[in-house]
Amino acid sequence: MSKIILLKPSHGFQVLSRGRQFSTLFLQPASLPALHISSLPTLLPATPRTALRAPNSDRRLLFPVRAIESSPTKEGEDEKVLSENGVEDGAPSSPLLPPSPSSDSKNGMAGKAGEYPTGEFEMVEFGWWMKAMVKLRMLFALPWERVKKGSVLSMKLRGRITDQLSSRFSSGLSLPQICENLVKAAYDPRISGIYLHIEPLSCGWGKIDEIRRHILNFKKSGKFTVSYIPICGEKEYYLACACGEVYTPPSAYVALYGLTVQASFLGGVLEKVGVEPQIQRIGKYKCAGDQLARKSMSKENCEMLTSLLDDIYGNWLEIISSTQGKTKEEVEEFINSGVYQVERLKENGWITNTLYDDEVMSMLKDRLEQKKRKNLLMVDYGKYSRVRKWTLGLESGGDQVAIIRASGSISRTRSPLSSPGSSIIGEQLIEKIRSVRESEKYKAVILRIDSPGGDALASDLMWREIRLLAAAKPVIASMSDVAASGGYYMAMAANTVIAENLTLTGSIGVVTGKFNLSRLYERIGFNKEIISRGKYAELLAADQRPFSPDEEEIFEKSAMNAYEQFRDKAAFSRSMTVDEMEQVAQGRVWTGKLATSLGLVDAVGGFSRAVAIAKQKANIPQDRQVRLVEISRPSPSLPELVSSIGSSIFGLERTMKEMLQDVASFGSVQARMEGILFERLEKPDYANPIFSLLKDYFSSF
Repeated sequence: MSKIILLKPSHGFQVLSRGRQFSTLFLQPASLPALHISSLPTLLPATPRTALRAPNSDRRLLFPVRAIESSPTKEGEDEKVLSENGVEDGAPSSPLLPPSPSSDSKNGMAGKAGEYPTGEFEMVEFGWWMKAMVKLRMLFALPWERVKKGSVLSMKLRGRITDQLSSRFSSGLSLPQICENLVKAAYDPRISGIYLHIEPLSCGWGKIDEIRRHILNFKKSGKFTVSYIPICGEKEYYLACACGEVYTPPSAYVALYGLTVQASFLGGVLEKVGVEPQIQRIGKYKCAGDQLARKSMSKENCEMLTSLLDDIYGNWLEIISSTQGKTKEEVEEFINSGVYQVERLKENGWITNTLYDDEVMSMLKDRLEQKKRKNLLMVDYGKYSRVRKWTLGLESGGDQVAIIRASGSISRTRSPLSSPGSSIIGEQLIEKIRSVRESEKYKAVILRIDSPGGDALASDLMWREIRLLAAAKPVIASMSDVAASGGYYMAMAANTVIAENLTLTGSIGVVTGKFNLSRLYERIGFNKEIISRGKYAELLAADQRPFSPDEEEIFEKSAMNAYEQFRDKAAFSRSMTVDEMEQVAQGRVWTGKLATSLGLVDAVGGFSRAVAIAKQKANIPQDRQVRLVEISRPSPSLPELVSSIGSSIFGLERTMKEMLQDVASFGSVQARMEGILFERLEKPDYANPIFSLLKDYFSSF
């Protein structure tokens, strides 16, 4: 028995498996021989990637079945092996074979990515018939879809933005609905422009880039875009500067000082109370146990975090400088001078003017010639979200593309502590995947992932189902803020994988450990005695003593075995040799831009590019509209509604519920990227340091 922590890239600690070998690649009956991935390095030790490609095809050549068997296969036995591994008779292709991700080798990745359609937004001029139909539909629109002509779409963007569709009872912001509103508003003749209130955001850079792209697309309609930022940080300004006009109140809080990433360590604290973490690290960048075992940052962890921060900061400088018409050096010099005064932003052309909110609305009233009206005609985010795309002629009844959303941490089954819509429940997602695979009406599938990972078993079961789906129809994995560890595990099963420039992805590695509490027990006068049978029965049960030499050896071998299996499966899925995958694995987290150049991702882009690639793979013309069908739109149950109301009344923090959820998963195999790494790369943590330490600690299990 062993506890294994998979894919924690930084300084947190996840206690993972309890008592089960993670030794087979595919699900199969217990009576069948296991297919050991660890055989790949010896069977394919030096096979160049170019030799693994099918001639005259952009599909990845899949590893031959015999390359992953536990023993050599005689000629002509391939069909038998496919059948034994759960493929139905007559299936078009084997799920054992990678389902044709269309990327090339690392050296040719940029060129290959250029073969994908960009999905760039273009305003389409409707013909007279469609214009007439749209006017007719708006005339007979339902009451909650009615919008007065000359209205301004007003949206307040602040706090957490989820990648899931929100139900009508949710008060939070949904990225799909924000982006859909911007697309609808571009075509809606009743909308004159958009007015965005942008306040402190607690989402990642992937979502920010998606929203920013849609703002730029909206501007192609010729309508105005105005933003208002009372609190101006790097992320808020990054989004606001995409608008044509940027306003702040004269008293706005300005904090353009640069970006940071933090790491906290409990090694000294645990030492003082008599707790000794015993940790085995596999992979030089696998620093997941550092938070508990170390007192300071390791060289490898520092290298990884520095690289991520450099990518994010460099991207920020590049976007701001191109928007401002300045050089990156000029922008960096301005930031390094310490920007906290609104007047300096105005003097240097970073904002349009300093106005209060009511003054901005008065200005828009004059611009839209609504002086006689008491208030500016406006429609808010909630109401406009109810306007159907069909009403505006943006959705046809043609080919259908299924959208499967996977957001949050991964667990196999629902827990009583699970927040509604905040996590990926493996068994539920598998049902959705199977329903789409069995349906003939969907021409392609977009798997939208926003997950730092979680339960490794659930990740593997979903990986299997996604591969079966990808063998039946094109599957495009679209990464949002993060698709690392278990999130990447899911993505690599798709035909094509795309990510935003600053998506956090990769994190292929393991760490395993347990606590030696002997000194703590001695100090508090606690005694624990164990009677056991079996040489290694006390491996994890005996926390009152350190490992014996034999126990330490098997613990290390168990961790190495888990790492090799995951690494080899990743190499298999991406048609890379094990040596190539080893160079980019070892627990390291990459940005989407770098992951593309390394072969972990096929192309850089957002959801619109995923739709374009789905059309391409399904042989649907790019100029033809498709119907995007959300699989299992949210419809909260009564317990979920009560939970939501209770959270609002009693102020129960989402982070506390997630902490309890993580503690409840103690002892299961995890494929999780450390949450604190993601949170601190998306926003500095100014909370009480003691609470932050405790949160870091509990979220590690």
